[in-house]
Amino acid sequence: MGEVTVQALKDVSFEIYKGEFIVVLGPSGSGKSTMINLIGGMDTASSGEIYFHDQPLHHVNEKTLTEYRRNAVGFVFQFYNLMPNLTAYENVLLSTQIAKNPLEPMEVLQQVGLGERANHFPAQLSGGEQQRVAIARAVAKNPEILLCDEPTGALDFSTGIQVLKLLRDFNKNYGKTVMIITHNAGIAAMADRVFYIKDGRLEKIQVNEHPSEPEEVTW
Repeated sequence: MGEVTVQALKDVSFEIYKGEFIVVLGPSGSGKSTMINLIGGMDTASSGEIYFHDQPLHHVNEKTLTEYRRNAVGFVFQFYNLMPNLTAYENVLLSTQIAKNPLEPMEVLQQVGLGERANHFPAQLSGGEQQRVAIARAVAKNPEILLCDEPTGALDFSTGIQVLKLLRDFNKNYGKTVMIITHNAGIAAMADRVFYIKDGRLEKIQVNEHPSEPEEVTW
């Protein structure tokens, strides 16, 4: 930023294991979003190394990162990022058309409880319904890792719990890795491991021996 160098992440090192449910906790500006964007291939690190399986993601060309994002990663954002001129079904269908081994769009919409709303446009859906479409869109790609940036941040408590249950179901039923970043400490109870981020540093990693079910989470 001009003459100022901002170190978004400093000496951060960790491994993520297949099938884990991870929650990344930290205040605004702590580096959470930068970390998840690096893992998802949205940003590239100025130094250091990132690997997906044995594939390096640092210092690779944009084509390689595009293929990685297309085939291995699903994204869920706080403000949905749905295509407003497409129906719920078409939003989900769009993501499956670029994936190697996608799930059936209507089946996924039914799993998130929106089978009867498939032909509605985003403007005709509530915030919670839009977030469920966004989750269905990400899940329908059948990605190996699902990255969620504040997925409950714009939702009320009961809808937030419903969304967390959908993410946990995807994690358990398909054996896929889910990583949620949030400043909401209550969500940490349902994680296999909790990463605590502060001022760009990974302060500690906490293992939950007995993760809570989404219905047991409070905040």
